[in-house]
Amino acid sequence: MKILARRFPEPSSTFEYRLAQEALNLRQQAKEMPTGIRRSELLRKARQIDVAGEVNKWLTSPGLLAPL
Repeated sequence: MKILARRFPEPSSTFEYRLAQEALNLRQQAKEMPTGIRRSELLRKARQIDVAGEVNKWLTSPGLLAPL
């Protein structure tokens, strides 16, 4: 029995870039929709992704100090 080595794909872009792209994608989808609940949900999700990117930048910054 031959065991295949598991290969993980190399990340093609940074986490921050992928977050930003997803937020842009969601905003584009919302732009094409009529006003309503689904559009509001897409815009809310885009804002949440923006916040996640900011939190990630803060957490990975070299100046971050551990809490005392």
